[in-house]
Amino acid sequence: MRRRWVKVLLITVVVLAALFTAADRTAVHYADKEVTQLAKEKYGYGNTTDGHVDVAIEGFPFLTQAAGEEFGHVALTASRFSIDTTTNTQGGYLHVDRLRLDLRDVSVTSLTARSAEANLATGTLTLSYEELSGVLTRLAGDGGPLQVSRAPGSSGQAARVRVSGTVGGTALNTTGTLLAQGTELSLTVPGVERAGYVWRVGLPEGVGFESARATADGVEIGLVGHQVTLGSSRFGG
Repeated sequence: MRRRWVKVLLITVVVLAALFTAADRTAVHYADKEVTQLAKEKYGYGNTTDGHVDVAIEGFPFLTQAAGEEFGHVALTASRFSIDTTTNTQGGYLHVDRLRLDLRDVSVTSLTARSAEANLATGTLTLSYEELSGVLTRLAGDGGPLQVSRAPGSSGQAARVRVSGTVGGTALNTTGTLLAQGTELSLTVPGVERAGYVWRVGLPEGVGFESARATADGVEIGLVGHQVTLGSSRFGG
């Protein structure tokens, strides 16, 4: 008789654990979708038809974290979204290949305002040479296509890139600089009629660029932030 009760108890525990896990995964899936939509609306990461945004609330159980309004790790990934020059120059749109943000120690600060704060944020933003070549070709005006590739000499927040092609009937083979400061990216190319272009990236308040380097596949930009505000700004923005 005792064995039977033990067996029933074990089965009950297993069933309850399975139900809890299913409920937990359903809840986190719903939360991920809601936060993903907020990221699209707030920061413009969903502004292209072929773009993709994903927010994943890590850790288990989710329901316990949600009850305490504290989350250890939230990962945000966005790809193929578009940014424009600060002056909205015709043809100045630039597709971001990939943005990855890892948010640590996230606390919900206001449910009504749909805002939270992360103690630490780190991440990377990648621009492909193909996209940089395309936007520079459009902005340079007359001439053949310009090709952007890796160049030696990247340092700190300045990535060095090789720019070659034809501008206004004149051959161009020079080294440009992509500078990442604050939330702005500026590209300077000697020999182009309008040598400098600036783009601003929508990022959570408190996150900024800390490094830039030219790699074999594109320009990789490092991001970091402390006491990062997510969603609505603490100052009402």
